[in-house]
Amino acid sequence: MKKIRIAQIGTGHTHAGACFNTLKKRSDLFEIVGVAEPEKERLVRLERETYKGFPVYTVDEILNMKDLDAVTVETDEEYLSKYAIAAAEKKLHVHMDKPGGLLYDDFARLVEIVKKNDTVLHLGYMYRYNPYVLQLLKEVRNGEFGEIFAVEAQMNGHVDYDIRKWLSTLPGGMMFFLGCHLVDLLLLIRGIPEKVVPFNRCTGHDGLDCTDYGMAVFTYKNGVSFLKSNASELGGFTRRQLVVTGTKKSVELKPFETVLDKGGQVTDKVEYLTEEWFEKGVSSRTEPFDRYDAMLEAFAKMAAGEKKNPFTPDYELQVFRTVLQCCNVEID
Repeated sequence: MKKIRIAQIGTGHTHAGACFNTLKKRSDLFEIVGVAEPEKERLVRLERETYKGFPVYTVDEILNMKDLDAVTVETDEEYLSKYAIAAAEKKLHVHMDKPGGLLYDDFARLVEIVKKNDTVLHLGYMYRYNPYVLQLLKEVRNGEFGEIFAVEAQMNGHVDYDIRKWLSTLPGGMMFFLGCHLVDLLLLIRGIPEKVVPFNRCTGHDGLDCTDYGMAVFTYKNGVSFLKSNASELGGFTRRQLVVTGTKKSVELKPFETVLDKGGQVTDKVEYLTEEWFEKGVSSRTEPFDRYDAMLEAFAKMAAGEKKNPFTPDYELQVFRTVLQCCNVEID
């Protein structure tokens, strides 16, 4: 496979540094042209070790490079759609971090452009590439769960003061910031819900008025599912979980990720197959993996035309629409 010539636009997203480090690590797939920092972003990273030694360009310089194949858009959330649109208009393949910019109409315009140009739009939902999530989705498609009637998912943590303060700039706060990952998983497993009911709240922790407690309930014809994302929860990272319940079996992924001292992550799973009240289930653990490695490898293959993107632009628009519904944003 020919290497993908790629540049990064933005350093402000919380995944920006990890994304760039993965591009560097996967030099078998990518040739990094350089990086741009177009806005005064929340997390200034160009001065950090991650970007040392790489050329710094303006966005216009990057977008007008004749031999560029793709970009990663890793700006602060409010600018994501703006620069993804600019790159898509140049017919570049775009890896854009989640969940998109703040406005539905901007994201819808982005989808129209990539569909017209037949280019790749790839979102940074890294759990899509988790080994156990991939296995679970295959089992869902194969009917191994029977009839699924509930999905319950949590993505919590105790983030620092400045990030919780920043949440007030986002629609729905924590639900937009991290709850979007869970929305994606729910739609992949259960499809579009009949109704979305948001229950987002402010805990008032540290005197902040941000929406740091995100929750949404989803109704389906045969059950109810819920998602929760709390930014002020002690021990919340270890309780990140996905539970899928069907008539033939139930599966719990928890902790969703345990970070290893030597690097990488693992995911733990318990599978329940009987009707016994006190069944302990069958426990297992993945081999160590890097949460960004498989994601960006897939993007490289999509950009090279060697892999079809299973996440269509229309699906990405539906995810974004549902995320905004969870954030109590009305969409015409």
